[in-house]
Amino acid sequence: MSGTFVGMPAFPEAARDAVGNTTLRANLRHATHTIRDKRAKAVAELADWQQLREAGKQIKNHTLRHLERYLVQLEESVVRAGGTVHWAADADEANRIVADLVKATGEREVVKVKSMATQEIGLNEALAAEGISAYETDLAELIVQLGRDLPSHILVPAIHRNRGEIRDIFREEMGKWGRPAPDALTDSPAELAEAARLHLREKFLRAKVGVSGANFMVAETGTLVVFESEGNGRMCLTLPETLISVVGIEKVIPTWQDLEVFLQTLPRSSTAERMNPYTSMWTGTTDGDGPSVFHLVLLDNGRTDTLADEVGRQALRCIRCSACLNVCPVYERAGGHAYGSVYPGPIGAILSPQLRGTESEIDASLPYASSLCGACYEVCPVAIDIPEVLVHLRERVADRGGRGHRLEKAAMKAASWAMDRPGVMAAAERAATRTRRLHPKKVPGTGAWTDSRALPELPEKSFRDWWKGEGR
Repeated sequence: MSGTFVGMPAFPEAARDAVGNTTLRANLRHATHTIRDKRAKAVAELADWQQLREAGKQIKNHTLRHLERYLVQLEESVVRAGGTVHWAADADEANRIVADLVKATGEREVVKVKSMATQEIGLNEALAAEGISAYETDLAELIVQLGRDLPSHILVPAIHRNRGEIRDIFREEMGKWGRPAPDALTDSPAELAEAARLHLREKFLRAKVGVSGANFMVAETGTLVVFESEGNGRMCLTLPETLISVVGIEKVIPTWQDLEVFLQTLPRSSTAERMNPYTSMWTGTTDGDGPSVFHLVLLDNGRTDTLADEVGRQALRCIRCSACLNVCPVYERAGGHAYGSVYPGPIGAILSPQLRGTESEIDASLPYASSLCGACYEVCPVAIDIPEVLVHLRERVADRGGRGHRLEKAAMKAASWAMDRPGVMAAAERAATRTRRLHPKKVPGTGAWTDSRALPELPEKSFRDWWKGEGR
């Protein structure tokens, strides 16, 4: 599998292949059920969870309404603290900025904190094209990188791999990237973690440049915040001489106090922990402590366009907890790769088509990658109404036309005409019931629906005729 999502098929085709992979389905079912059960217990401990959820929603909504003001304040705060701010309109500009910053240091390798924004823009591939090696240091991201794979989950990018597969990847690939895995490596979690620790330690101690994203940016102080569970992020954020952070503009929040809400909701919703093991915060640069040079690249890449959509903009409230993936029946069966984006699952089905547009086949298919059961909305810690946005985006896709949508519109128009005329409707019902034994099992042109569903059998009498005769 290649290192990017470019050229992947539309969701229905990709999902059909994934559903047939029994190992993948077993891995996903075990992992998602485990995570969501633990999350439910952690959330139940807080009597004011719904109030925290509403507070997070309101903080994000307020920030998005005044985003321009808070981004300017953030830039001023970062510069005042000794950092440099760069603005990137799209992925190409962001990649060019980061590549130039790395080359200016004279270095040819960087260590990376897990970052969805850099995955979104394909930074690793862009750096490789410039002769710069980017090493992922998050354990799951390391597994994905060594396996020349793609992430399939927001929180656990290698959720589609089991321990045996990870052992084999470490044995075969680690030596090509640096320190090899031990010859007698087993699939014991402790041994796998130790192999990764030894492999990465060399890179941490050698690297002069670190690249990160951020979970939050505080406008009033210029502070960036990273939540993580392993400590690799702390190493990347403190040991290198130069730190470059690529962050989506929607990650800004107004004040330090606003963090109080998300410090409670994000860990419980993502890792089912009361508090995440490592919360790293940095504000500019400080002599003798951490990187001496700090660059912040503020990434738009479709976010401003998304903000202009009154219904769809709520997707920008997302804090990347992944709770919606773990309760989604579609994700559990199809897996993350089927979504053709670094953002899989329900949130990806509404975020990717807005950031990238709905012109491509895969982005036009994503709003339909849902049963609209609403479980994603129920668990979202910032109350994003994902089903509402899915329906909204389906309407946008349908308005663009296409053979299937034209047929649907024609059918709806015909049905509307008939339903507005009681006599016509009654005649159609009588004709349908009297010819019911002649009806085909499948209606031509509806294979996508009837391949897995049986058409309902019509009764001997229409409701109108039954009501006239014996219904009263």
